[in-house]
Amino acid sequence: MTATTDGSTGAADLRAAPAGEPTDTTTAADDVLAAARRAAERSVEHLLGRQDEQGWWKGDLATNVTMDAEDLLLRQFLGIQDPATIEATARFIRGEQLGDGTWATFYEGPGDLSATIEAYVALRLAGDRPQDPHMVRAAGWVREQGGIAGARVFTRIWLALFGWWKWDDLPELPPELMFLPPWVPLNIYDFGCWARQTIVPLTIVSATRPVRPAPFALDELHTDPACPNPPKPLAPPMSWDGIFQRLDKAMHLYHRVAPRGLRRFAMNLAARWIIERQENDGCWGGIQPPAVYSVIALHLLGYDLGHPVMRAGLASLDRFTVWREDGARMVEACQSPVWDTCLATIALADAGLSPDHPALVKAADWMLGEEIVRPGDWSVRRPRLAPGGWAFEFHNDNYPDIDDTAEVVLALRRIRHPDPVRVEAAIERGVRWNLGMQSRNGAWAAFDADNTSPFPNRLPFCDFGEVVDPPSADVTGHVVEMLAFEGMSRHPGTRRGVEWLLAEQEASGAWFGRWGVNYIYGTGSVVPALVAAGIPAHHPSVRRAVSWLESVQNDDGGWGEDLRSYQEEKWIGHGPSTASQTAWALLALLSAGERESRAVRRGVTWLAGAQQPDGSWDEPYFTGTGFPWDFSINYHLYRQVFPLTALGRYVYGDPFADRALFRKGA
Repeated sequence: MTATTDGSTGAADLRAAPAGEPTDTTTAADDVLAAARRAAERSVEHLLGRQDEQGWWKGDLATNVTMDAEDLLLRQFLGIQDPATIEATARFIRGEQLGDGTWATFYEGPGDLSATIEAYVALRLAGDRPQDPHMVRAAGWVREQGGIAGARVFTRIWLALFGWWKWDDLPELPPELMFLPPWVPLNIYDFGCWARQTIVPLTIVSATRPVRPAPFALDELHTDPACPNPPKPLAPPMSWDGIFQRLDKAMHLYHRVAPRGLRRFAMNLAARWIIERQENDGCWGGIQPPAVYSVIALHLLGYDLGHPVMRAGLASLDRFTVWREDGARMVEACQSPVWDTCLATIALADAGLSPDHPALVKAADWMLGEEIVRPGDWSVRRPRLAPGGWAFEFHNDNYPDIDDTAEVVLALRRIRHPDPVRVEAAIERGVRWNLGMQSRNGAWAAFDADNTSPFPNRLPFCDFGEVVDPPSADVTGHVVEMLAFEGMSRHPGTRRGVEWLLAEQEASGAWFGRWGVNYIYGTGSVVPALVAAGIPAHHPSVRRAVSWLESVQNDDGGWGEDLRSYQEEKWIGHGPSTASQTAWALLALLSAGERESRAVRRGVTWLAGAQQPDGSWDEPYFTGTGFPWDFSINYHLYRQVFPLTALGRYVYGDPFADRALFRKGA
């Protein structure tokens, strides 16, 4: 064991493990417990070694090559290319290409048309020739899938910026949307925050329709270059699709006759909205896509690259890059320090690290400094609610999220901090804010309350993933667990959340996972919450969940679920075993009183056996979800924090049994 920041060893600060009291006295049971304890100790040391000096943890956040391709396209559009960046980005994109010439959006996933088109165009910008074998394979596959005409709207917008696609052949998104008050359908607050931050700048792009000179043609990506966008019949006029298709045609007509003064006023209103939401570090929402489109939109309105807003925005994009040892450059869609830090804190505390360990106190100090105490866009729906929450990223004061706030509270409660009054005040604000963000149906979404309009997803423009933010079982589970930890199991808000969760359980016994893959994540989030809130382990809902988890356990003892479970029923609960998904299943089973079950012992044995010599786990599979199926995430710290949490709870028991230790700064 290596020395910690205070000169002691991590091992010395671990609590003594209980005897375990297995239902049988076989050597095998003792061996499992011993292996779990050894694995947990190694994992603790590994995680302590990854903490930043300021107190936070952050793992890489990998998505797909569209982030990297669009970064090159942005630089081409703005005229700020540099050879080193182009080559490093191209090296990364080439390294992600599959054998059939395509690019996927998750590890071992199928080729994706839009990702393949964007990657191909980026490599053309980097100097790869269309006759190169890897490019020939990619272009041939694109044509087989229908060519550029079959790509998503966002891909075709990028191509339209260079004249590779006609603006008239794209859905219209008028900036006059900015005039709609919050109570009118399709106002900007009907969209989820991530879509809202993207759509507002794109209204400016849609209105101005810029075209930069194309450095080459893309005829090889069309099924018929003479007719790149073959006409398609409209849906029946009385169907929702038919109504919105005809509305889009009306918007195209309006584009031709829109009063210049009114349009200019709308675009300036959008620009003001964008600038007001720029974060202190220059980004927008702490995520890459809104930053990219905001920079383009402001540039189109005359903001030169030397303007402070533009300089800060472009500088923020550089902070989303990860430079690899082989010289490749990967662009992160987002960064997750608050999320990673609270999860790492919970993992270390549940694995026996002393509540006053310097690493945990330092983490608490950093999390306390990240609290958001001013209103954001969430207050449009909750104007009387006092602020107090945490965001996912380093800087995102406009959009604290409910999930992070719940987990930060759970993390802070596990720490014995030298300033308990400060901690208590922050927790009370976070709990109050989370309760105030409960939706009308009793559940919680990620960023907004009651963001459930049925209309945004029907717009022809919105084919890029989920664009509203309805409540989910995983977020609701985390909030219920936090409220129970706060001694609020009988609070009306908690009870409504529990009732919603019980009603959302599917016939199989599982819960859908909105922000993690998929039913294993949903079930792993909900079962511990229900038990913490007072639902007994013998409750039929808990028993069904246990039975389902046992039924989908892999032969090797682990659990895994492929991202295709979002589209194909046969994949639900099935996939290669991963460290994070095995941990989620174990967290549910342990909370349900299954510590001595064969399923738990096999799962723990798999986790201990899959651990690397340095105490880490390897996990190339994507187990995080941005938009179900459409945007997948590999959180590189998931493979470390969740296995440690599961092993810790197997060795030391459920933290709820000792929650009095963490209450009120005890």
